[in-house]
Amino acid sequence: MGNSKSHAGQEFCSQFLPEEQAEINRLFDALSSEQHGSNTSPGSFSLEALKSHVGDALPPEMVGRLYDGMRRADPPGRAKGPGEGVSRVQFTVSLSHLLKGSSEEKSLMVLRMISAAEGPVKAREVSKFTEDLVGSVVHVLNYRQELRGWTQKKAPGSPTSVQVLAAHLFSEMKLQDGEKLLGPQRLDCDCGHTVIEDWVFRAPHVAAFLSVVIHRGFLLLHPPLSLATLVPERQVDQGGEFESVLDVLSVIYINSHLPRMLQHGWRLLFSSELHGHSFAQLCGHITQQGPCVVLLEDHDGHVFGGFASCSWEVKPQFQGDDRCFLFSVSPSMAVYTCTGYNDHYMYLNHGQQTIPNGLGMGGQHSYFGLWIDADFGKGHSKAKPTCTTYNSPQLSATENFQFQKMEVWAVGDAAGTQLVSWEGHLLASPLLLLLLQAKSNKSVLDADPEAQALLEISGRSRHSQGLREAPDA
Repeated sequence: MGNSKSHAGQEFCSQFLPEEQAEINRLFDALSSEQHGSNTSPGSFSLEALKSHVGDALPPEMVGRLYDGMRRADPPGRAKGPGEGVSRVQFTVSLSHLLKGSSEEKSLMVLRMISAAEGPVKAREVSKFTEDLVGSVVHVLNYRQELRGWTQKKAPGSPTSVQVLAAHLFSEMKLQDGEKLLGPQRLDCDCGHTVIEDWVFRAPHVAAFLSVVIHRGFLLLHPPLSLATLVPERQVDQGGEFESVLDVLSVIYINSHLPRMLQHGWRLLFSSELHGHSFAQLCGHITQQGPCVVLLEDHDGHVFGGFASCSWEVKPQFQGDDRCFLFSVSPSMAVYTCTGYNDHYMYLNHGQQTIPNGLGMGGQHSYFGLWIDADFGKGHSKAKPTCTTYNSPQLSATENFQFQKMEVWAVGDAAGTQLVSWEGHLLASPLLLLLLQAKSNKSVLDADPEAQALLEISGRSRHSQGLREAPDA
């Protein structure tokens, strides 16, 4: 009997490093030593003890779900009474599944956190669990002061970003017949272990958010490196009081679709509120700044934009590559990636007489998936039925829209060394300049006439003019 118990504990402890298991044991000992007048058996802890330890770091609903999930993690053949608490083995098994488990093991914990009944759960129960999970992430990050400069906000009369992101995650679930759970009539459908396992596998935010809840809610173990890039550092040179169109959950969602090397920091390049409603100002602030996120909020409250994988350049040709994408944040969250139909990824032009002037992504001239006109403050999103480049629908509330808020954020190194694209590679700016100059044997300004136009647009002067040798003809 004792050997069997030891073997079971050893089996699950092996998923943690020795120092990690020691930390888990210390937390369990602290929880099981707290007495709150419950009828828990020796060597276990109660819901009251867990709530007391967590305090206000997590919403009570999520603490209750975690406790229920742990208490239901019984070894086969060992039925436990409702008041006996969580044992050391149950605690270790549950954390093992949540933090280091496979999609199958994580899905088992999700089912236990949703319902005590064996077998399938209703889709509406999964929907409520998803909303509780997303809300808990915002709650604990705010409580631990780990929003990294971002905020949590709610626009009056509109769904919260918790509801929007939870709805997006829930929409990723497919029934066994392959149909998605779309429409209120599907909320009474049964979701068994296979369905939940498939959902956890295809919606990685579920596992990531469970890790955040455990690591930051319990202050247990050092979070993995992937969690360090979950919320990028926000940098605004003009001051920290700037209120972005995005809140922390919207940033988490967009950031998760960026190349991993760019996920650690966002730096504000342009804001219509800070820099004015000027297309020339926009061009002067965003060109040659590396990969960035373009963001708009139209007059109807729709929030949408695109990721530019390369530095913007003012020129009458399309630019960029197939890492670019368009996205929507409100009223729904979605990302639209390249179809391969054409290479009309990015377009930025200014000051031409016969060619369209503005910023565009996807589609074609006069029919962009996203277009900001040089006559700043208006644009269009023409996609009937979808944008040819990104397969995106109409992103704005109306096909031709007006906007008051526009932001552009450089993504990647927040310290100032920006990554830019050169011949398909991401390189730091100084290295790119050296390569370009070595390739042309000229100054970058001489090799690239568009760079001269950028200086004029941004109001800067060429300090080296007159000090260099005249370029070869």
